[in-house]
Amino acid sequence: MTVKLSKSEKKIEYDKKLCRLLDEYSQVLIAAADNVGSNQLQNIRKGLRGDSVVLMGKNTLIRRCIKIHAEKTGNKDYLNLLPLLVGNVGLIFTKGDLKEVREEVAKYKVGAPARVGLVAPIDVVVPPGNTGLDPSQTSFFQVLNIPTKINKGTVEIITPVELIRKGDKVGSSEAALLAKLGIRPFSYGLVIQAVYDNGSVFSPEVLDLTEDDLVEKFAAGVSMVTSLSLALSYPTLVAAPHMFINAYKNVLAVAIATEYTFEQAEKVKEYLKDPSKFAVAAPVEAAAAAAAAPAAAAKEEEKKEEPAEESDEDMGFSLFD
Repeated sequence: MTVKLSKSEKKIEYDKKLCRLLDEYSQVLIAAADNVGSNQLQNIRKGLRGDSVVLMGKNTLIRRCIKIHAEKTGNKDYLNLLPLLVGNVGLIFTKGDLKEVREEVAKYKVGAPARVGLVAPIDVVVPPGNTGLDPSQTSFFQVLNIPTKINKGTVEIITPVELIRKGDKVGSSEAALLAKLGIRPFSYGLVIQAVYDNGSVFSPEVLDLTEDDLVEKFAAGVSMVTSLSLALSYPTLVAAPHMFINAYKNVLAVAIATEYTFEQAEKVKEYLKDPSKFAVAAPVEAAAAAAAAPAAAAKEEEKKEEPAEESDEDMGFSLFD
């Protein structure tokens, strides 16, 4: 015979479980659990079994347990979870890869009908086509201003109609029509709202970042630091190459404007004194290369002909004997 625990005893057991999970796990996913049924939640628990634990409970009780545990252990990182405990949420403690756990949770979404008074999470559009309803049902469509026609004894919707907009409450007429059409427009499941990892809290969108995204953001940061360093004339590792090049340009400009010279400036000065040298040098080299090409081609043809003559002699006779 099982002993039924009192309410206070249940709270004590819940507190022990939560404290044990906080000590054992350093990663927590905070998930919204609106419109999630008990069977659906049980399936999620089964799917995550092994390296993750799903914990549901009252926010006030969870806050109290976290505060007391943080004071006992001296670990103030747990307090970062408190602002996230708003609304109907649950905690998923995990040791696995955060992205994989989130993807596993997303698999357990189930379709749901549009109930009266429910706030629509998405836009609901009724597609055109035959509804299979008899002509006596046209009153539903007329109330909702949906254009229809009678085709082969059934009601047919002519054009797609936006029946419910995201954020609007579902009315009785919309719910009745969707039920008659057999449309289950909404799907519900645990939705990850925030991620806690060793005291840090961040958005779940961070889990979608790839290595290419990180490299791109790092490159953008390096570019910004370089621009700032050059504008302030403050030397940094990323700005140093640009500073050296700019300094070289300045020294070269001084050498050209004055009698001062150095090895790297000699060629530039020579070019400025007589630009025609460099203009003539390029065509001469091109002409020499063009003249050498036919001679090289002729030599290659001679080499190809030589083996044929040798083969005649090897056979022991000559064509001219």
